[in-house]
Amino acid sequence: MTDDPLAILLSRVASHDRAAFRGLYAAASAKLFGTLLRILGNRAEAEDALQEVFTRVWLRAGRFDAERGRAMTWLIAIARNHAIDRIRARPEQAASDDETEFLADTRPGVEAGLIARGEALRVIHCLNTLEPDRAEAVRGAYLGGLSYQALAERHDVPLNTMRTWLRRSLLKLKDCLEA
Repeated sequence: MTDDPLAILLSRVASHDRAAFRGLYAAASAKLFGTLLRILGNRAEAEDALQEVFTRVWLRAGRFDAERGRAMTWLIAIARNHAIDRIRARPEQAASDDETEFLADTRPGVEAGLIARGEALRVIHCLNTLEPDRAEAVRGAYLGGLSYQALAERHDVPLNTMRTWLRRSLLKLKDCLEA
């Protein structure tokens, strides 16, 4: 931990050391702001997001584990996730009637629909060749959006076992689809 000065500051921030928090802000804010600005594309929104990120850091500093990675990586992950959350929370921009007149019809044609249906049937067939619990895990991860941890808990297996299940299942699916 001594080779990561930000980790030392984070451990002090976890015990609500305001001076350490100021030091952490001075050391990391420019890089985090750059990350937020790149993702959000708006300077004012990135500035607001940076303030919210450091609020989260203040509240969650105790969760940082120096054994699992570097402090800057942890901070960037918080900033990145917060920026993505902000983007998802943005209201959809509705197109005006004038704009919709010039948009191309993006619906697939009959041929494309039939091809997609055939591919879907191949995928279903290949999923059915997997063991039932492995197929359910693949569906949960890639169709249901479940995390490895949630799947491991659902199937009552260790996390690394779930990762192995998914990796091996994807390889089997690839082989089946290429056959």
